[in-house]
Amino acid sequence: MVTDIEAKVIQAKRASIVLASVDTVTKNAALEAMARALDENRDRVLEANRRDVELAEKLKRKGELPQAMVDRLKVNDSKITGMISGIRDVIRLDDPVGKTIDALELDNGLDLYQVSCPIGLIGVIFEARPDVVPQVMSLCLKSGNSTIFKGGSEAACSNRTIFDLLLEAAESVEGMPEGAFQLIETREEVKDLLSMDAYIDLLIPRGSNEFVKFIQDNTRIPVLGHADGICHAYVDSYADLGKAYSVCLDSKVQYPAVCNAIETLLIHESAVDRFLPAMARIYDSAGVEMRCDARSYSILEHIDFLKSIVRATEEDWSTEYNDLIISIRVVDSIESAIEHINTYGSHHTDVIITENPLNRKAFTDLVDSSSVMVNASTRFADGFRYGKGAEVGISTNKLHARGPVGMEGLLIYKYIVLGDGHKVADYVGPDARGFTHRKLSKDLSETINRE
Repeated sequence: MVTDIEAKVIQAKRASIVLASVDTVTKNAALEAMARALDENRDRVLEANRRDVELAEKLKRKGELPQAMVDRLKVNDSKITGMISGIRDVIRLDDPVGKTIDALELDNGLDLYQVSCPIGLIGVIFEARPDVVPQVMSLCLKSGNSTIFKGGSEAACSNRTIFDLLLEAAESVEGMPEGAFQLIETREEVKDLLSMDAYIDLLIPRGSNEFVKFIQDNTRIPVLGHADGICHAYVDSYADLGKAYSVCLDSKVQYPAVCNAIETLLIHESAVDRFLPAMARIYDSAGVEMRCDARSYSILEHIDFLKSIVRATEEDWSTEYNDLIISIRVVDSIESAIEHINTYGSHHTDVIITENPLNRKAFTDLVDSSSVMVNASTRFADGFRYGKGAEVGISTNKLHARGPVGMEGLLIYKYIVLGDGHKVADYVGPDARGFTHRKLSKDLSETINRE
């Protein structure tokens, strides 16, 4: 007997075949309809979110939900505008499907094409953030991928309202298949979803470290994402202190509950006396708790008005706080800073503040992270800010896609061979024909339509 969740997955899988061949004009029309639907129904979205936040605040007071998750859950008019802008940015992106990546003549009249195509059916499992729905749906639609969404119960009203608006708008456009996008809502369905490797081609989890790790450990479906967001700022001995104050404040305080906010501040010993007292005052005024190693603590403990400095433990170096907390360590060299980052970091995003070109090159060459910044906030590590229109997530993987992942992470490729009755038997044996293996500048779409 087919369960409800299996029926949804099978329908989305079948629809993915049709969606893969939908033309650009139709996809862009569906995206514009989605953007208008959000714009015209702001009150519905805000009211649904109000109900979610009201319940989340009650759970927070009971200690059942952290503040960081409540913060991620909240939607306001500005966030809705951002959702709409993200969808319209995707409209402006080139259609990535059917692009010729490479072309090779195997022999006269026998040509090989490597062509981009959708992955197929994507499963997106996320916590708290309702803006994941328009971000991911728009990218998956443009890249021709069907999608199964599973949001957290804390955002159930928001997710359902946004999903229904977008789905109705997209399916109202002639040429769009029905059932390509599905929403599941119960916790029990997640286990079923993780077992459906026969249908689902890729999973993208968005949430806490424990949540992502659970997904990775309980499925055979490939998973794109990261478990931790332990990011660092390193203030070099050659740092411009004005830039350092600005970058270190923004990287921690601008939005502390996200994966690209820094958790650890590393300072070269020759800069610490000049930099740390003023930086500590800035952090203190922003309500940041500072967890200090022995050297930094000895500098700050004599500043009477600092409200929150404590001694760091070994555990702090590998902790993602997602809060107004930062660990601070003094290092004796750039090599020590790089070693610390590669040892304790999560290969997500790290920044050096320096005016020294040799140190800049060493840091960017040797820090093994998906994004490495020079004199710029780690908060720039984002699909929208990287010009991808939006992002489906940030990956610390080294296979398929890395860093903020936009549409390129939702594509794979296929090989297409165009021949004229060619057979392998002619290329085997003493009288075998040879391959030319000559690079071609031809595009498959033009060739296949012409011939």
